[in-house]
Amino acid sequence: MKPSEKTNVMRILSQHGVEYKSYTYEGGALSGDEVARELGEDPDRVFKTLVTRGASGDYCVFMVPVCGELDLKKAAAAVGEKNVEMVKSKELLPLTGYVHGGCSPIGMKKTFRTVVDETAQLFDTIFFSAGKIGYQVEVAPEGLKKVIAVKYADIAK
Repeated sequence: MKPSEKTNVMRILSQHGVEYKSYTYEGGALSGDEVARELGEDPDRVFKTLVTRGASGDYCVFMVPVCGELDLKKAAAAVGEKNVEMVKSKELLPLTGYVHGGCSPIGMKKTFRTVVDETAQLFDTIFFSAGKIGYQVEVAPEGLKKVIAVKYADIAK
Protein backbone atom coordinates (compact mmCIF):
# COMPACT_ATOMS: atom_id res chain seq x y z
CA MET A 1 0.00 0.00 0.00
CA LYS A 2 1.29 3.44 -0.85
CA PRO A 3 1.65 5.70 2.21
CA SER A 4 -0.81 8.19 0.70
CA GLU A 5 -3.43 5.52 -0.02
CA LYS A 6 -6.00 5.68 2.76
CA THR A 7 -9.42 4.16 3.18
CA ASN A 8 -12.32 6.19 4.53
CA VAL A 9 -11.88 4.38 7.87
CA MET A 10 -8.27 5.60 8.09
CA ARG A 11 -9.31 9.16 7.25
CA ILE A 12 -11.99 9.09 9.98
CA LEU A 13 -9.51 7.74 12.54
CA SER A 14 -7.06 10.53 11.60
CA GLN A 15 -9.79 13.19 11.84
CA HIS A 16 -10.52 12.04 15.40
CA GLY A 17 -6.83 12.03 16.32
CA VAL A 18 -6.81 8.27 16.88
CA GLU A 19 -3.49 6.53 16.44
CA TYR A 20 -3.62 3.50 14.19
CA LYS A 21 -1.46 1.28 12.03
CA SER A 22 -2.66 0.01 8.68
CA TYR A 23 -1.93 -3.31 6.99
CA THR A 24 -2.71 -4.87 3.66
CA TYR A 25 -2.83 -8.46 2.54
CA GLU A 26 -3.26 -10.19 -0.81
CA GLY A 27 -5.76 -12.81 -1.79
CA GLY A 28 -9.13 -11.10 -1.79
CA ALA A 29 -11.83 -12.00 0.73
CA LEU A 30 -10.16 -14.36 3.17
CA SER A 31 -11.63 -16.01 6.23
CA GLY A 32 -10.88 -14.27 9.50
CA ASP A 33 -8.42 -16.98 10.49
CA GLU A 34 -6.61 -16.52 7.18
CA VAL A 35 -6.46 -12.75 7.72
CA ALA A 36 -4.92 -13.30 11.19
CA ARG A 37 -2.34 -15.65 9.63
CA GLU A 38 -1.55 -13.14 6.87
CA LEU A 39 -1.00 -10.47 9.52
CA GLY A 40 1.00 -12.87 11.71
CA GLU A 41 -1.30 -12.01 14.63
CA ASP A 42 -3.17 -13.85 17.36
CA PRO A 43 -6.70 -14.56 16.00
CA ASP A 44 -8.08 -13.46 19.38
CA ARG A 45 -6.89 -9.90 18.55
CA VAL A 46 -8.33 -9.82 15.03
CA PHE A 47 -12.03 -8.92 14.98
CA LYS A 48 -14.72 -9.38 12.37
CA THR A 49 -17.61 -6.96 11.98
CA LEU A 50 -21.08 -8.48 11.76
CA VAL A 51 -24.35 -6.69 11.04
CA THR A 52 -27.67 -7.96 12.38
CA ARG A 53 -31.33 -7.05 12.37
CA GLY A 54 -33.25 -7.34 15.61
CA ALA A 55 -36.87 -8.38 16.16
CA SER A 56 -37.70 -4.65 16.42
CA GLY A 57 -36.31 -4.06 12.92
CA ASP A 58 -33.34 -2.11 14.26
CA TYR A 59 -29.88 -2.94 12.92
CA CYS A 60 -26.92 -3.56 15.22
CA VAL A 61 -23.23 -4.13 14.64
CA PHE A 62 -21.22 -6.71 16.57
CA MET A 63 -17.47 -7.29 16.61
CA VAL A 64 -16.13 -10.69 17.65
CA PRO A 65 -12.73 -12.36 17.36
CA VAL A 66 -12.27 -14.07 14.00
CA CYS A 67 -11.63 -17.38 15.76
CA GLY A 68 -15.10 -17.30 17.34
CA GLU A 69 -18.70 -16.85 16.35
CA LEU A 70 -21.41 -14.43 17.36
CA ASP A 71 -23.72 -15.95 19.95
CA LEU A 72 -27.07 -14.65 18.68
CA LYS A 73 -28.80 -15.06 22.07
CA LYS A 74 -26.08 -13.17 23.93
CA ALA A 75 -25.99 -10.54 21.17
CA ALA A 76 -29.77 -10.01 21.39
CA ALA A 77 -29.56 -9.66 25.16
CA ALA A 78 -26.71 -7.14 24.85
CA VAL A 79 -28.91 -4.80 22.77
CA GLY A 80 -32.24 -5.51 24.46
CA GLU A 81 -33.77 -7.37 21.52
CA LYS A 82 -35.92 -10.51 21.66
CA ASN A 83 -33.65 -11.95 18.96
CA VAL A 84 -31.23 -10.90 16.22
CA GLU A 85 -30.43 -12.43 12.86
CA MET A 86 -27.55 -11.87 10.50
CA VAL A 87 -28.13 -9.46 7.62
CA LYS A 88 -27.83 -11.18 4.24
CA SER A 89 -24.71 -10.38 2.21
CA LYS A 90 -26.73 -8.71 -0.58
CA GLU A 91 -28.24 -6.28 1.98
CA LEU A 92 -24.87 -5.28 3.42
CA LEU A 93 -23.64 -2.85 0.74
CA PRO A 94 -26.83 -0.76 0.44
CA LEU A 95 -27.21 -0.70 4.23
CA THR A 96 -23.62 -0.01 5.34
CA GLY A 97 -21.67 1.01 2.24
CA TYR A 98 -19.39 -1.99 2.76
CA VAL A 99 -19.12 -5.39 1.08
CA HIS A 100 -18.91 -8.75 2.84
CA GLY A 101 -15.28 -9.27 3.83
CA GLY A 102 -14.57 -5.53 3.99
CA CYS A 103 -17.10 -4.36 6.57
CA SER A 104 -15.81 -1.98 9.24
CA PRO A 105 -17.65 -0.61 12.29
CA ILE A 106 -16.33 2.85 11.36
CA GLY A 107 -17.72 4.88 8.48
CA MET A 108 -20.99 3.06 7.81
CA LYS A 109 -23.71 4.96 5.93
CA LYS A 110 -25.70 5.21 9.18
CA THR A 111 -24.74 4.94 12.82
CA PHE A 112 -25.83 1.67 14.38
CA ARG A 113 -25.53 0.44 17.95
CA THR A 114 -22.18 -1.31 18.13
CA VAL A 115 -21.20 -4.01 20.61
CA VAL A 116 -17.66 -5.37 20.84
CA ASP A 117 -16.88 -8.67 22.51
CA GLU A 118 -15.49 -7.97 25.96
CA THR A 119 -12.25 -9.83 25.16
CA ALA A 120 -11.13 -6.80 23.11
CA GLN A 121 -10.40 -5.05 26.41
CA LEU A 122 -7.71 -7.64 27.17
CA PHE A 123 -5.46 -6.24 24.43
CA ASP A 124 -3.60 -2.96 24.00
CA THR A 125 -4.69 -2.96 20.35
CA ILE A 126 -7.07 -4.92 18.15
CA PHE A 127 -7.28 -5.41 14.40
CA PHE A 128 -10.37 -4.97 12.24
CA SER A 129 -11.31 -4.18 8.66
CA ALA A 130 -10.29 -0.79 7.30
CA GLY A 131 -13.42 -0.84 5.13
CA LYS A 132 -11.97 -2.51 2.07
CA ILE A 133 -11.09 -6.12 1.34
CA GLY A 134 -7.37 -6.59 1.93
CA TYR A 135 -7.04 -3.67 4.36
CA GLN A 136 -6.91 -3.85 8.16
CA VAL A 137 -6.27 -1.30 10.89
CA GLU A 138 -4.78 -1.81 14.33
CA VAL A 139 -6.37 0.45 16.94
CA ALA A 140 -6.51 0.60 20.73
CA PRO A 141 -9.99 -0.34 22.00
CA GLU A 142 -10.16 3.10 23.64
CA GLY A 143 -9.32 4.68 20.28
CA LEU A 144 -12.30 2.96 18.71
CA LYS A 145 -14.50 4.50 21.42
CA LYS A 146 -13.32 7.98 20.35
CA VAL A 147 -14.83 7.44 16.91
CA ILE A 148 -18.01 5.45 17.54
CA ALA A 149 -20.07 4.66 20.63
CA VAL A 150 -19.30 1.08 21.59
CA LYS A 151 -20.44 -1.16 24.38
CA TYR A 152 -18.49 -4.18 25.55
CA ALA A 153 -20.32 -7.42 26.31
CA ASP A 154 -19.87 -11.18 26.31
CA ILE A 155 -21.25 -11.91 22.81
CA ALA A 156 -18.94 -14.59 21.36
CA LYS A 157 -19.11 -18.35 21.54
